[in-house]
Amino acid sequence: MTTDVPAKAAGKPSALVDTRVIYCGDNLEQLKKLPAACVDLIYIDPPFNSNRNYEVFWGETKEKRAFEDRHASTQAYIEFMRPRCVELARVLKKTGSFYYHCDWHASHYVKVMLDQIFGENNFQNEIVWKRSTAHSDARQGSKHFGRLHDVLLLYTGGSEGCTWNQLYVPLAQSYIDSHYKSVDASGRRYMWDNLTGPGGAAKGNAFYEVLGVKGFWRYSREKMEESIKIGKVAIPPKGKTPRLKRYLDESKGVPLQSVWDDLPPINSQAKESLGYPTQKPLALLERIIKTSSNPNDIVLDAFCGCGTALVGAENLGRQWIGIDISPTACRVMAKRLRDVCKLREDENYWRNGKGFVVRDLPWTEKQLREIPPFEFENWAVIALGGIPNKTQVGDMGIDGRIYPLPAAPAKSGKAAGELDFMDEWYPIQVKQQEKVGRPDIDMFEAAMIRAKRKKGFFVAFDFSQDSLTEIDAFFRRQHAVIVPLTVREILEERIAQKLA
Repeated sequence: MTTDVPAKAAGKPSALVDTRVIYCGDNLEQLKKLPAACVDLIYIDPPFNSNRNYEVFWGETKEKRAFEDRHASTQAYIEFMRPRCVELARVLKKTGSFYYHCDWHASHYVKVMLDQIFGENNFQNEIVWKRSTAHSDARQGSKHFGRLHDVLLLYTGGSEGCTWNQLYVPLAQSYIDSHYKSVDASGRRYMWDNLTGPGGAAKGNAFYEVLGVKGFWRYSREKMEESIKIGKVAIPPKGKTPRLKRYLDESKGVPLQSVWDDLPPINSQAKESLGYPTQKPLALLERIIKTSSNPNDIVLDAFCGCGTALVGAENLGRQWIGIDISPTACRVMAKRLRDVCKLREDENYWRNGKGFVVRDLPWTEKQLREIPPFEFENWAVIALGGIPNKTQVGDMGIDGRIYPLPAAPAKSGKAAGELDFMDEWYPIQVKQQEKVGRPDIDMFEAAMIRAKRKKGFFVAFDFSQDSLTEIDAFFRRQHAVIVPLTVREILEERIAQKLA
């Protein structure tokens, strides 16, 4: 397939929505701000979890769990994704396309959810992308085949015709050798192809005589006569029926099918590698963008990670919108757009349609001290990848929860919380005060004991020495862990190791 990139479109950004913008924050909240039917193409590659610390909790090395455990966690994932996919369906144009990139963990459950949201009739393809030639999970002694592929589920926005640009991949050499055996006087390889019209007049084929042979033909008489004049239609040396010469150098290739095994993944030595754990190759995103959008169309990636979809959209002359909850990811993709696409991150340039901007990067410690307490609690819990309590009054000392794997569905009912089918979770306590003291830790310890939790997280601006001493003593007494996290550590993205 050709990788030539067309010239960038010179059109202005959309009048409906701001484009060339990266939003840092919860995509559910940002999507609600977008008008309906404003986006031409959506691609998402969400991690298999409701939080951005997926690699910490749910890495491939921790896959030894029962089906029931995995299923419960899949439920949590689907419940997290459902409202976001509802919003994505709302902002997608009727002529638009939606690609959901996922792996074996939850693809079947995701399809059921998307059928409900987009409609079964709007499902177009399950695309298989071969992302590896071999995988260590198929080592000796394992009882399953190596998991080499990801799945992309393709839906359209409605019954109206969607944007579709047919792409082609090169012919296989084995096919060329077996079919293009003939060579003309100029050295051009060709094959003889059938010209007869199956189905006769019922299929719209005309009946007439060609080179002394009467029959139904695929082409009109005028086109056939023209092809005979230029030597493209003739009777082969060992044949009796006129046939068409199809030249190899005129072939577009094979129309792209639903199995993509020609796009290798990113490896550590690749020029485009950023060291991002789930980075996808630029060629993969450019293929999607070329197929399902046109120049100056709007491309949205609501889980944009290191920004590959945004780079592909910019390279191909599309408008784009990116959303990610990770400040680090937003900074990485901004640098990538500056370095690779030579875009200027500048408010004035952006207003003139030439640059890009990043919105809603995390507040400073000063700003976080000034916001309302409940808003501060929500910020801290979401920043950890947790789920805030629905009600923030009478929370019994717990402001939010993190749901790791495994998560066995042992409890149910209102008392179990928002995700009442999951009983393994970590409590989060948040205090908007300069320095947490021992009394605050004592109260959280009581909440953990009451909830029978062996690990919890406490967020504050700072911790007194007495509070840290009590945390250590609590571990020795109860064999339970309280992880103290400062606001600065969260803002500077230095929390992954403590969350493990």
